[in-house]
Amino acid sequence: MYDDDDGLEDGHLNEDLERFEAFYEKGESIGFLDSDRWEMLIDHLMINGQYSKAAVCIEEALSQFSYITLFKLRYAQVYSALGKLKESINLLNEIERSDFPSFELLLTKASVFSQLKDSDNAIKYFKKALSAADDTDKDEVYLDLAMEYQNAGKYNLALNVLREAIHENPQNEGAVYEMAHCYEQLGDYESSVKCYSDFIDNNPYSFTAWYNLGNAYSRLDDFEKAIWAYDYGLLINDQFGPIYFNLGNAYLSQNKFTMAIKNFNQCIVLDGEDPIALCYIGECHEQLGELELARHYYQKSLELAPLLPDAWLGLGIVKDLEGNTYEAISLIIKASELDPENAGIYHVLAGAYEKLEDFDKTKEAYEMALLFDSEDEECLTNYISFLKESSLVEAYNYLLECEAQHIQNEILPILKIDVMWLMGMKTEAYDLFKECVNTNREKALELFEVNPSLQNVPEFVLLGDE
Repeated sequence: MYDDDDGLEDGHLNEDLERFEAFYEKGESIGFLDSDRWEMLIDHLMINGQYSKAAVCIEEALSQFSYITLFKLRYAQVYSALGKLKESINLLNEIERSDFPSFELLLTKASVFSQLKDSDNAIKYFKKALSAADDTDKDEVYLDLAMEYQNAGKYNLALNVLREAIHENPQNEGAVYEMAHCYEQLGDYESSVKCYSDFIDNNPYSFTAWYNLGNAYSRLDDFEKAIWAYDYGLLINDQFGPIYFNLGNAYLSQNKFTMAIKNFNQCIVLDGEDPIALCYIGECHEQLGELELARHYYQKSLELAPLLPDAWLGLGIVKDLEGNTYEAISLIIKASELDPENAGIYHVLAGAYEKLEDFDKTKEAYEMALLFDSEDEECLTNYISFLKESSLVEAYNYLLECEAQHIQNEILPILKIDVMWLMGMKTEAYDLFKECVNTNREKALELFEVNPSLQNVPEFVLLGDE
């Protein structure tokens, strides 16, 4: 908001600083200074974060030039920086009443209202500042206004402002980033991808755009394109640790564990040891069957972050794979205590209890997992498979209960078809399968994965082939 400090190039600034320090520390008279020298001295103190000194300096400047509005504006900015927001607003209101509001006044007032969490007034004054702004200042105000709309949860209005910002300046990378962020908050990841892609068409060497495009593809679970975008980003800048971390995640999601390890390690080389990266390296080695290495990395992760639930879970899985299920359960429970609403941990715990044939605790763990993530298809499939072994009726009743609760799990009707067929409800099973084929044929065909024996039933096969 105020002029950047030009170092000590001004011939008077050193001298004026010495005079002010003598006044501030020893009470010596500072004497008369021209208004422009006061302005430079005040701006120097503010730029360097010396707000208490700046306040004293402004008071002295006003004692000599009480009519200069800029010094009052600087006082309001100092109040704001010191957290005296009401004092700042009161002074800004006084200035606005007595003088024609300048761009800097309007922008300052908007910023203070934003600090006060008064989004309505902040938006009002950012709009006024935008109307008063020179072309060179508009980019900053567009972003401020968009951010205020975001703070108020008005993402569509923020998008309108950001479109105007990009229309004014197609090179405004900050506006592109915020626009994509708004789309993500609205759950519209496809538009986020398009936003970054359009920007890249005109700015193909923008590392930030390629990096964020990769992140947007990752949120869409399109990891192949995410890897493609991250790789382009690395051609532009190969010294940014987070891109290797996200690239490692993308490879991990594709079960390309060796490539994932390579990228997590490069992230560590650039940014130092990170407990999450070490934990994910442990997971990669676990998936590769390299249990000693997996344990090493999980333990190394816990040395840095003793309360990291994923690392405790990983150690539990390693113990279980080594045949020590009792000890594994204690480690998995530790993970659940640290992250008590993590459905995946309870799913793993259910499998461990099932292995020990502790069926009451198996049921309890499965139902906790589905309580926290009712849409987990694998977990519901495993739980129904577990229930079927002891009681088809119990499995069927559980599925009916899920339907009554309007649980949106896409595998649920497929599992119901299987259970009904096994219970002898063959007409009902066939009718439901027909309905599923008409709704989503690809999903319906997963019935043959749930119960491969149904591939020998002509009615199901013929309907599936239509």
